[in-house]
Amino acid sequence: MINKALLLLVTGMLGWQISLASEEISPAVMVAMEKVIPGLKPDSIRHSPIAGLYELEFGPHVIYVTKDGRYMVRGDVFDLAKGENLTEGKRKQARLKAVEGLGEDSMIVFAPKDPKYTVTVFTDITCPYCQKMHSQMKEMNALGIKVRYLAFPRAGIPSKPYDDMVSVWCADDPQQAMTDAKAGKSVTPKRCDNPIAEHYKMGQMVGVKGTPTIILENGDTVPGYSPPQRLIQMLETGKTGLARR
Repeated sequence: MINKALLLLVTGMLGWQISLASEEISPAVMVAMEKVIPGLKPDSIRHSPIAGLYELEFGPHVIYVTKDGRYMVRGDVFDLAKGENLTEGKRKQARLKAVEGLGEDSMIVFAPKDPKYTVTVFTDITCPYCQKMHSQMKEMNALGIKVRYLAFPRAGIPSKPYDDMVSVWCADDPQQAMTDAKAGKSVTPKRCDNPIAEHYKMGQMVGVKGTPTIILENGDTVPGYSPPQRLIQMLETGKTGLARR
């Protein structure tokens, strides 16, 4: 079953607007969804490629409901003729939309003068592979890769890593504070209005299990560390070589 608490929390947190498709939607679908997830409307509803089945988006989640509202399907729809996972395509679009909804101004960004590619990374300052990835920032920027950091304190909230990441985001120079923290230097305590909890909840919503988790421009997720040359290869080809999430 869909995690109702997370859906309600994140949808309310980001203030997503309901945008129903223009074609007529069977009232039975909305009645069924109200029973399953009371008080929460989908971000979009459209006809799926399968006759009699609607496709509904809830944040980064995609589900299907029959026209009569009796059956709900959680899973992927494949076009066997094209050999294409249609649901994954929708899921990637929804994932990107959800992450972009956080706003780049809430992220700590390391960018070259003229970026060719952008990756968004859920990171933790205590994670060894996050530290290794950050130590190669100059190389990534030289390859034209813009890196946008979202916070994902693996120890959860509350925790010391969470407090330290708040201090990094609240620092006068967040970029330098991030670099220092990932180099093992002590973090100067500081507090302010910050997006750490929002980032963490979004990470849970999009399925982050560990850090770093990289989201590519096409919506693919890459769990774990990737060296700069491997990362640029994935960005140039659009292929991760990994099973889709």
